[in-house]
Amino acid sequence: MGVYTRVLKRLIIGRPMSSATASEAVLNKRLALPIFASDALSSVAYATQEILLVLTLGGTAFLYLAPWVAGAVVVLMTAVVLSYRQLVRAYPTGGGDYEVASKNIGRSAGVVVASALLVDYVMTVAVSVSSGVDNIISAAPSLHNYRVLMALCFIVLLAAVNLRGLREAGTAFAAPTYLFAAGVFIMIGTGLFRTIVGDAPVSESAKYHVAAQHGYGSLSVLALTFFTLRAFSSGCTALTGVEAIANGVPAFKPPKDRNAQKTLVAMGVIAVTMFVGLTALALISKVHITDPTTNSCGFTNLAKSVCHSREQRTVIAQVASAVFGGPHSVGFFFVQATTALILVLAANTAFNGFPLLGSILARDRNLPAQLNNRGDRLAYSNGVVMLAIVAGVLIWIYDANVTRLIQLYIIGVFTSFTLGQSGMVRHWNRVIRGERDSRERGRIRRSRMINAFGASLAGVVLVIVVVTKFTKGAYLVLIAMPILYAIMRGINKHYGRVARELATEDTGLVLPARNHVVVLVSKVHKPTLRALAYARATRPDTLTALTVSVNDEDTRSLQAEWDRHDLPVQLTVLESPYREVTRPILDYLKELRVDRPRDIVNVFIPEYVVGRWWEQLLHNQSALRLKGRLLFEPGVMVTSVPWQLDSTTGVTDQPVPLDGPHIPKSEASPVHVVEEARLPRV
Repeated sequence: MGVYTRVLKRLIIGRPMSSATASEAVLNKRLALPIFASDALSSVAYATQEILLVLTLGGTAFLYLAPWVAGAVVVLMTAVVLSYRQLVRAYPTGGGDYEVASKNIGRSAGVVVASALLVDYVMTVAVSVSSGVDNIISAAPSLHNYRVLMALCFIVLLAAVNLRGLREAGTAFAAPTYLFAAGVFIMIGTGLFRTIVGDAPVSESAKYHVAAQHGYGSLSVLALTFFTLRAFSSGCTALTGVEAIANGVPAFKPPKDRNAQKTLVAMGVIAVTMFVGLTALALISKVHITDPTTNSCGFTNLAKSVCHSREQRTVIAQVASAVFGGPHSVGFFFVQATTALILVLAANTAFNGFPLLGSILARDRNLPAQLNNRGDRLAYSNGVVMLAIVAGVLIWIYDANVTRLIQLYIIGVFTSFTLGQSGMVRHWNRVIRGERDSRERGRIRRSRMINAFGASLAGVVLVIVVVTKFTKGAYLVLIAMPILYAIMRGINKHYGRVARELATEDTGLVLPARNHVVVLVSKVHKPTLRALAYARATRPDTLTALTVSVNDEDTRSLQAEWDRHDLPVQLTVLESPYREVTRPILDYLKELRVDRPRDIVNVFIPEYVVGRWWEQLLHNQSALRLKGRLLFEPGVMVTSVPWQLDSTTGVTDQPVPLDGPHIPKSEASPVHVVEEARLPRV
């Protein structure tokens, strides 16, 4: 790595941390809340908006359903938080729903949960960042054309911060999370106070009439039920990120499970309060918002120009404007700034959960082992980079459009909710059978009832989400999850097959019968002399210097140079009239072992190493290709003998030991020299 690359890496990531300090990289509740709860807390910024976007398809006539839909979301969130509280106590190792499903339902169920969570984490980054950009554009509409670029830049920034490690990420994200919560609570308190004293806030869109979309003006009972369920499924985005604490228990300070439970409850209380308050203010101030991606956005008269320009302010922006006295007030800009910031930083929940889950899956041989490697700052760097790339591609494909991305959301969340809570029910069933204490059995029954209720409710919501969002894009998630499942099962089978093949037997250490060493020669230069010296130092049974003749003049020149150096090893030349190098060498090596399968052949390949990337383009890579081919030959060992050029080390003089002082052939150590191979021409 060049000096400039190292300096840049240190500026971005920081100094490496010793593995011994891993135990110090844990979080207290004050830092854990913004890291693990930022996604759940920020979801209230767009959950109310998603409910209203669906209800306004029927104009303003169906807005009376909003409180009921919001109430159902609150009940669901409460049930899920209580259910995860039981999970954290029973499984504090950080596997979350994946571990619970794997141990209590089966490994296949665990892999299903893992595929759902991986999809959910990717969508969390894409949706949160895109929503944050939306709120920035609400405050500065002129930035609309830079939507995708802004979102991608935020992802790069988040990845860089997380590569610096968990504690640094928590320190960086703590203040914005608390400022956002404070801003929303001040806005809710101010708005409700104004309403109580008779000065209810009025939003900028309250004066606009919202026309019903075609087919939504008059609905049958069945259609109205489906319509309400669709609004409910959209509002369930408020639950995203609730599972993050259960997956991150190992990152808490001891006692880990109790601290995680307290943080989970605090997150639930704050999120529910903000969601209810924001929904209430949106209805009080008569916020109207429509989906600009539909053919007819719904607004009539003057509002159409606003709708089709895609510059509608978000619900939280309209509420802040109404409460604090307009879009130019200090309160409005404070709420918008903190909302945009928390929405972008909410993706940090996924940047923590995805790498951690990836490491657990890699440890269980369901994903590549590289995901279990820690980087310089003890973060799972490969997982961080992978998440950033996949989320960035999604944002680029969907133009950072929240309304389009949100359709891919939630399915993964509720799949893991349902299987995880179902696994907890089976866990309590198993535990209660071995428990004799009556008080403890009562506590287990209570926990089982909570998890059973949570599993049932999550299962119903999963069906609702799949049915109501399937044609809107959710089918893509239902395709991606089975593909991920198949990939992880395939990886697991591969690792299992490799482990069985590599398992040792009871025969002990078996030595080869003979060791044949072959040194490949292209020219007589320092790398070749070093390779010959090292090859002789191994004291093989036979030693051969081998070259392939593709040009007669070059071969004669090489032979003359060889003789001039009076080297104590005979040069064997293989003819290759068709100028192929690899095949003659492979045929020769096979001939050495044809009658003696217990013999091994050790091929020494001299090669020089360059220090600059562009120098690689100027040199023939035949040695690298040949080395790759030799690795597939049974009984053949490959030894690279590098010679570092000045561009790599700056050292000009490197020793070239051969055998001490010059030794003529007559005095050379006893080495069996292989005569020129009698091989068929290729």
